[in-house]
Amino acid sequence: MDGDTIRVEIDGDPFRVRYIGIDAPETGESGSPREWMSAEATETNRRLVEGRSVYLQKDVSETDRYGRLLRYVYLEDGTFVNAELVRLGHATAATFPPDVNQQPHLQEMERQAREARRGLWGATPRPP
Repeated sequence: MDGDTIRVEIDGDPFRVRYIGIDAPETGESGSPREWMSAEATETNRRLVEGRSVYLQKDVSETDRYGRLLRYVYLEDGTFVNAELVRLGHATAATFPPDVNQQPHLQEMERQAREARRGLWGATPRPP
């Protein structure tokens, strides 16, 4: 759907899943302004999970105020998708208590992305 939300099917039923602990640039789909790097974040998320089986892990909360499942998302090979999006610089670590189990790891991934100047932490485009 965007850089921090996906659609999944569980036992034949569709669900929207919001990644816990991260925040990706807004695509402008929900009426908010389109943010820089939103297309890249959405594309990276798509490449990571589209057509693949994922494992969902709950922290404390079941859903957010929009009815989306709140989950940590893992690929079959063990890739922690939430952290990978942050590591690549396509999302920031974001703390939303009480769902904070993976915050130290996500914050470390953000530190690495910043130091490597990846994605959001790279050079910003200049207006023409």
